[in-house]
Amino acid sequence: MAKADKRVAARLPRGFEDRDAADIAATDKMIATIRKVYERYGFDPIETPFFEYTEALGKFLPDEDRPNQGVFSLQDDDEQWMSLRYDLTAPLARHFSEIYQDAAKPYRTYRLGYVFRNEKPGPGRFRQFMQFDADTVGAAGPEADAEMCMMMADTMDALGLEGKYVVRVNNRKVLDGVLEAAGVTDEGQKLTVLRAIDKLDKFGGDGVALLLGKGREDESGAFTRGAGLSLPNIQRVLQFLDYAPTFSGAYEGSRYQHFQSGVEGNEQKLKWLDEYAGLPSSGHEGVQELKAMQALFDAADYKNDQIKIDPSVVRGLEYYTGPVFEIELTFPVTNEKGQEVVFGSVGGGGRYDGLVSRFRPEATPATGFSIGVSRLATALKLTGNLGTEETFGPVVVLVMDKDQVAGYQKMVSELRRDGIRAELFLGSTKNFGKQVAYADKRNSPAVIIEGSDERARGVVQIKDLIEGKKAAAAISDNAEWKSERPGQFEVTRADLVTEVRKLLATYGIGKS
Repeated sequence: MAKADKRVAARLPRGFEDRDAADIAATDKMIATIRKVYERYGFDPIETPFFEYTEALGKFLPDEDRPNQGVFSLQDDDEQWMSLRYDLTAPLARHFSEIYQDAAKPYRTYRLGYVFRNEKPGPGRFRQFMQFDADTVGAAGPEADAEMCMMMADTMDALGLEGKYVVRVNNRKVLDGVLEAAGVTDEGQKLTVLRAIDKLDKFGGDGVALLLGKGREDESGAFTRGAGLSLPNIQRVLQFLDYAPTFSGAYEGSRYQHFQSGVEGNEQKLKWLDEYAGLPSSGHEGVQELKAMQALFDAADYKNDQIKIDPSVVRGLEYYTGPVFEIELTFPVTNEKGQEVVFGSVGGGGRYDGLVSRFRPEATPATGFSIGVSRLATALKLTGNLGTEETFGPVVVLVMDKDQVAGYQKMVSELRRDGIRAELFLGSTKNFGKQVAYADKRNSPAVIIEGSDERARGVVQIKDLIEGKKAAAAISDNAEWKSERPGQFEVTRADLVTEVRKLLATYGIGKS
């Protein structure tokens, strides 16, 4: 009887991904660009740990005996529950509260790191992903919110996305005022209405109308229960979103058409919102805040196609209290159904004046935004702004004679001291071809060859693998290839570093 195979299957957990060197290099380049913009605005970096005490993450998590719905949690040996952070904002609130007495206020920081969601994974939906946040804690005025929007726009421009994005801006006070005017006072119903509005890009006015009413059945037959608003109140909400029935006397389920108001520019949109019928005082307060932000956008020469007032922006159904904003990439892509759609959101944020007050008695206003790093990287690849440059491996010094390893190591050290990426071949094979094949797999630009003959003459061979690949493609005969040695040339041992540096410079490969 054969023994059972006790080896563990090599498999990646669902909702997680491995990353290779090329992906990491491309993402690091993007992150460096974003960091420069953040620092130009005066923000400084901080780091918080992956784990927080579960109670510190806030009321935004389900209240259960084992708090692992939506988050990954464990119980410490002191019986305290800890959870992997699900965003970077709640940990900032805890951190700021601990250093409150000594912190410079406003407290302006940026954070980069992984966050974790204990949710069902799917295409493009991961349980671990990276965010890049910037926040100002301790500034109450709309100037801080406007700065966030301008920094979002400048970040997109710096990444080469000029003309391919829009920062959409709204105010939760305006939204809350519209819901109040529509008779929505129950918190559960309010949440359902906000979630319906948040689906406007996905389902359009017709689909949102169904979700505001009795509910919506999708193509699979699954039914989503609606908010249960009356027809007049459905139309009131849709009018606010710039939708209206296609004919008078409309009934529930009728078609809704966009641009009912015909209002396009930010100034006209703000005027239209200010005159919106039945908007309570709290809603008008939100409109005034948007007007103050727009004045700053105008003063800094940001155009309406960069930063746009948009009543349909919801974001942060739980803790946002004022202005909310979202970066939307506007270029077309093909979705999984073969339909052409805009790429969509890659980040957003808003004002969250109540989050720090969970830890301290002082009123502490705050605002900020978060960029989804992986999603933004995907967008940049699609537009040719990321990952277009080839990533090269190190120069590899081959081991032709095992008893000469010390000499080969000396070559590697000389290259490294000059800032050149280099490594000694550490594999077990003595075969020249296999060593070169290893360097090819590493995408090395060159290998260094020193056999007994070269050593006796005080020279080394440099094999240019980049040029060699090009030349070899034009040679069909194996004997000719061996005699030609495409891309290979000889230099004195003393000139090794100088000649390698020259070779790398021809391909734009700099020092590490």
